[in-house]
Amino acid sequence: MKGITFGEPQFLYLLLIVPAIIAFYIFKQHKTSASLRMPGLQSFGNPDNTFRNYLRYLLFAVRVAAISLLILILARPQATNVLQNVTTEGIDIVLTLDISGSMLARDFKPDRLEASKNVATEFISGRPYDRMGLVVFSGESFTQCPLTTDHAVLINLMRDIQSGMIEDGTAIGMGLATAINRIKDSEAISKVIILLTDGVNNRGEIAPATAAGIAKTYGIRVYTIGVGTQGMAPYPVQTPFGLRYQNMPVEIDEGILKEIAQTTGGRYFRATDNDKLMQVYEEIDRLEKSKIDVRQYTRKEERYLLPALFAFCLIGFEMITRNTLFRNLT
Repeated sequence: MKGITFGEPQFLYLLLIVPAIIAFYIFKQHKTSASLRMPGLQSFGNPDNTFRNYLRYLLFAVRVAAISLLILILARPQATNVLQNVTTEGIDIVLTLDISGSMLARDFKPDRLEASKNVATEFISGRPYDRMGLVVFSGESFTQCPLTTDHAVLINLMRDIQSGMIEDGTAIGMGLATAINRIKDSEAISKVIILLTDGVNNRGEIAPATAAGIAKTYGIRVYTIGVGTQGMAPYPVQTPFGLRYQNMPVEIDEGILKEIAQTTGGRYFRATDNDKLMQVYEEIDRLEKSKIDVRQYTRKEERYLLPALFAFCLIGFEMITRNTLFRNLT
């Protein structure tokens, strides 16, 4: 990172004399103007002389600019290069998101799926040094995004997620197994899966408990999140008149989610609204903080040469023009 600093910044206070010089010059010009004008033939003279009279103010401007540059040179302008050597203890995280039809329930705003996507996006943005991936599941599961440090791509893929992309259902075991497959060969110091669902496992060839055992074998920690209010929630129901929302009991298999978390050394969280879901991700963020060691090196280079050359050019221009073109006017 580059910036301009000053080795002797106290000399910058001398710039306060520049407005004083300008004020004194203006006062002097008014003082030297005649208060009583006598008729004469000056107005019939060469109009070029009048234009040249105005040009004499250019010499004063050049002089003020030169003085300002000389003051800046006294303050020793320096280019500061700050080099940072960043060391991180890598954490690989796979977000595993339920996109079944029940995730469209309206106990969250605007619904469970969109709320989960929004909070997960903020979580991704807050961890720039971690590799992250995304797995989605309902009746089946697939990888939406493999582990990557390109969080912009990951966030865009997160926003593209819609319920109905794959066959409906809740295959928790399959979703977890796909996430494990994506992260198991990682060489990161910490391997984490965040699994979010709102239902009960009812599909898939792999049982959630079996997938949890596999995750433990590979040293993968799984945080599970149950999404849904307590009691009843408005679920989408397809009717002959189109999609309608009907209050239905919220059923989350908290027992299996707790078992997955306990088996793998993670934790289970219950999110009953948008704020609680945000708090869950904030808690996970604190639990899985990357270690960042930053060593900073500062190198300074003097930058007086260019303003010095410019100042001497202005001084030379002022001296030459004052003794030639403006000799009779100053």
